[in-house]
Amino acid sequence: MQISIPSTDRSIDGYLAEPQAEVSGQPPWPGVVVIHDALGSGDDIRAITSRFATAGYLALAPNLFSRGNAVTCVRSMFGQLRAGRGQAFDDIEAARTLLAERDDSTGKVGVAGFCMGGGFALLAASNGFQASAPYYGQLPTDGSFLDGACPVVASFGAKDPSLRGAAEKLETLLTERGVPHDVKEYPDAGHSFANRLPLGPLNVLARVLGFGYHHESSEDAWRRGLAFFGEHLR
Repeated sequence: MQISIPSTDRSIDGYLAEPQAEVSGQPPWPGVVVIHDALGSGDDIRAITSRFATAGYLALAPNLFSRGNAVTCVRSMFGQLRAGRGQAFDDIEAARTLLAERDDSTGKVGVAGFCMGGGFALLAASNGFQASAPYYGQLPTDGSFLDGACPVVASFGAKDPSLRGAAEKLETLLTERGVPHDVKEYPDAGHSFANRLPLGPLNVLARVLGFGYHHESSEDAWRRGLAFFGEHLR
């Protein structure tokens, strides 16, 4: 369902999916903040959020584009990613706080993000979350952003031209800091391999360029992510 998330300057839109007690057991439940990619909070992100709820998590996807048009917001988002600060981080924290303080919450909250959202999920690992699952997210230019990070389960595609070597680099950064982690690069996957994006006739071109959904890799990453969250959030 659509909800309003109070943030630092105003309320933003969000999509909340709640577990069903008859499937997931009685509350309280842990939470997951789901951060969308550069295409915004569409059907794909809502489906992923609902899938987390089916797995027994209070799941909330904040709409980081609530303040303006997508083009302006994307430019701002990537600038904030590079800087490691900005309104988007406040909005993500607002979503985390909303989940953690609910009466039906255990107080433990993880974060999962995709593409642009994966970059935010990785940086947010040092900001109050108990586990982070970045999917093909941009790595911070300064590794110190990962100091004090929570456990991280990260997934990349070997055919992703935009993040060559990112999995190996992240593995090194997390190992150096003693952060519990599971980093995997899928040999047959490219960028956005876990997202069913509405590309229509551009799907074929996207695959040639190293983008697009890859079912086997996506399902394996989902299993790894749930196992990791189960270990650190329950």
